[in-house]
Amino acid sequence: MSGRSLQGAAATRADPHATRHWRNQRVSAIALLLLGPWFIYKLLMLPALDYATVTAWIAEPLQALLLLLFAWSTLWHSALGVQVVVDDYVGGRLNVPTVRFLQVAHGAAAIAVGWSIWMIALGGA
Repeated sequence: MSGRSLQGAAATRADPHATRHWRNQRVSAIALLLLGPWFIYKLLMLPALDYATVTAWIAEPLQALLLLLFAWSTLWHSALGVQVVVDDYVGGRLNVPTVRFLQVAHGAAAIAVGWSIWMIALGGA
């Protein structure tokens, strides 16, 4: 085996960032597999889907916590997936600004969801 082929093999080792990204995507997928059915079941068990019923449901502390975890897991999974799509299809100088913009947008959405659930849970609907 030549020295050149050994260098090529060393260059193909997994990037720690890519490994962490892959692991995080799987962790968020598992969270969604657990929380998604809970969310659908709870919505189907509500007597009505009007504003008063849904806000009363969210005002329950355990339900608010689980809904927050579900929403944040969804946003985290979305951010990871969108980053992969951008990395694959947006090249050149636009790649990094696009990824940063989408990270900020997902972060802003996570803050908005957290604030909304918090306000409903405290009765400030």
